[in-house]
Amino acid sequence: MNEHLEQLAPQPLWRHFRTLCNTPRPSGHEAELVAILERWAERQGLVHDRDGFGNLRLRKPATPGHENAPSVILQGHLDMVAQANADHPHDFTRDPIETYVEDGWLRARHTTLGADNGLGVAAALAILEDSELVHGPLEALFTLEEESSMGGALQLAENWLDGRVLLNLDSEDRGEVFIGCAGGADVVVEAQLPTAEPGPGEVAVQLALTGLSGGHSGIDIHRGRGNANRLLVRVLRALEAYDIRLVGYRGGTLRNAIPREAFATLMLSADEIDAVASRVATLEQELRTELAGVDEGLTLAMTPLEARPAQALNAHASHMLLAALNAAPYGVERMSSSVPGVVETSNNLGVVSLDEGRFYLCALVRSLRDSAVNDLADRFRGLFDLIGARTRVENAYPGWTPATDSALLARFRRLHLQHVGSEPAVKVIHAGLECGILAGKYPALEMISFGPSIRGAHSPDERVELSSVEEFWRLLRALIEDLACDTATGA
Repeated sequence: MNEHLEQLAPQPLWRHFRTLCNTPRPSGHEAELVAILERWAERQGLVHDRDGFGNLRLRKPATPGHENAPSVILQGHLDMVAQANADHPHDFTRDPIETYVEDGWLRARHTTLGADNGLGVAAALAILEDSELVHGPLEALFTLEEESSMGGALQLAENWLDGRVLLNLDSEDRGEVFIGCAGGADVVVEAQLPTAEPGPGEVAVQLALTGLSGGHSGIDIHRGRGNANRLLVRVLRALEAYDIRLVGYRGGTLRNAIPREAFATLMLSADEIDAVASRVATLEQELRTELAGVDEGLTLAMTPLEARPAQALNAHASHMLLAALNAAPYGVERMSSSVPGVVETSNNLGVVSLDEGRFYLCALVRSLRDSAVNDLADRFRGLFDLIGARTRVENAYPGWTPATDSALLARFRRLHLQHVGSEPAVKVIHAGLECGILAGKYPALEMISFGPSIRGAHSPDERVELSSVEEFWRLLRALIEDLACDTATGA
């Protein structure tokens, strides 16, 4: 499948990306891909090994005469975000990604593409098999479970890697180089809430809020797009005037993707169903007006249900849960005062569910300041303590502190000017690159992050600009060859 990818340039990179598209690899299901890459490495004569978590390392010796050049680590993550449109059945653990080209961009049909971070992985593999490239010692580090928990980087073995320079290939903007990123943590809230049987005059309906764009919960958090969980809770709060009670709720699928869809089942008096339907129509128009020009596709629909649920939250629990969700922090909390134009602290209400009284929430808090992550997580704890819920913080990872005086950065800027005709913009990103974690484990590493232009990451609108991939490939090869020249100076 995806044979057309091998007709794109640079062909070696796209050939490897085809393998990634044809091999299912959502977070936690990377084993088949790891086995494929190990067999490929053996055919190439490359040394390969894994650490205790399962992260994969491939090694290639230097071009003869360049053994003393600084050893370079090419780093990316093997997993991808698994998001599909609700009306498109796709099993990310079994089905390949179907790709197509449109107007100079590569896209996937109704699912995420996996360019994040498949293109970085493919580029590293293509570098390893490039027989014409002059290079020092090379390592390729492929981590696991980046998208779900940063688990691979967090559990990475210490004193394992040999490299002195690390090139993270997980950025998403041509013409830019990243030297810092936000840290973050998952905030998980759980509770068993009291329920009661439906009254004799109550009927069940479902509300469906769909059609939003979604996106990356860090890179896109400032764009003003709708968060389906936030918006549907707002609708439910407005409908409390009709004495509704929550039965069930399902919104969002990943804590690092802005939720595109949310669904709620509720009980209400049969006498109020027409009034509620009219209010829902009004609320839909209000939300569409507010999101005009930013997120145009919102729909809000109410459907009567024939089946009668056995239980719903009691009136007090339903009210308190909706009040807490409505008050929960979301979106941009603060812009950076030291890095203009960059979000400093944010939160994504990523996954919310309610089933038979069991409530679950997973939010992803990000910040350039670790102290702000802790503070925002504590605000969640304080808020949900009020309804008797249990809050815990998981998968915390540090930010990556910028090093503006880096010799590696200066080298990249020079090469970018030489090969592209302009200097790159030096950036700090409001997203969780693995660099901060890796820097904590290997403090002597000098690193930068760069990549091709990817848009719509973490959503079915994900796409990559083909011309930017060619530029990315030229820069990567040029940088590796330039680093190999340090042999002469012994640097």
